[in-house]
Amino acid sequence: MAKQEIRLGDYIINENSFPYIIAEIGINHNGDLQIAKRLIDAANACLWNCVKFQKREPDIAVPEEQKNRMRDTPWGRITYLEYKKKIEFGKKEYDYIDKYCKDKPIAWSASPWDIPSLEFLLNYDLPFIKIASAINADKDMLRLACESRKPLLVSTGMSTLEDLDRMVDLLEKYSDGNYVLLHTNSVYPTPAAELNLRMIKTLRERYHCLVGYSGHEQDLEPTVVAGALGAKVIERHVTLDHDMWGTDHSASLSVTGMAMLQGRLREILVMLGTGEKSISENEREVRRKLRGNE
Repeated sequence: MAKQEIRLGDYIINENSFPYIIAEIGINHNGDLQIAKRLIDAANACLWNCVKFQKREPDIAVPEEQKNRMRDTPWGRITYLEYKKKIEFGKKEYDYIDKYCKDKPIAWSASPWDIPSLEFLLNYDLPFIKIASAINADKDMLRLACESRKPLLVSTGMSTLEDLDRMVDLLEKYSDGNYVLLHTNSVYPTPAAELNLRMIKTLRERYHCLVGYSGHEQDLEPTVVAGALGAKVIERHVTLDHDMWGTDHSASLSVTGMAMLQGRLREILVMLGTGEKSISENEREVRRKLRGNE
């Protein structure tokens, strides 16, 4: 059975906790460690809990039919496979990221897109492993991720309920309930009419687990609503500039947006209160004025 309380590094999430907020740098660093550092700095300054990257072995992860497609890039017109290799961080970069984040301190993790990348990431003391929607049907990847004994954050994009039933059965079998399901739509950016935020409640009721939200929309409001609906992990792509070259920048938050989201989540969760009927001290004063000494 899924755990109702999960530790992500030094942060504990449960139904009463403030959301654990992840800055998805992904590949928005464009292969430049200096851009990655600036985004880490921004996430730390905005009081987000974690930064997250994506790790691939391009020869394995890139589908065969896409490898030789030509693409215009900052490195000229090259194949899609060459482009993916250009933006991929290796051991040298991740060793630096690991130390840089520890010095802040801010947590970091990554989404492995293939088994060698998962094995690579397990050399680091990560608070969780993220399973991207693109690989959530990969039984071997899921089983090995479960066997790592790391908490798993599992995106549910591109999946039917039947797909998710099979996935959760596997998580229950191998993970000891140490997982969070993240509602998401894998369109970048996601149209408002396709966000379907009520799925947060559906996932919680169907699988009796902690639920989060990985948003790919362009604005803040859907993510704030997700927090109000009970998302306990929130992930958003982040960028230094929406006009930077790359595929994910348009569906990412700028640094200003990162700061605004943190504040709005706190405001909305304060507004929601506890659900228990009580009279505040401010209301008691109004009551004395309007009702007298009853």
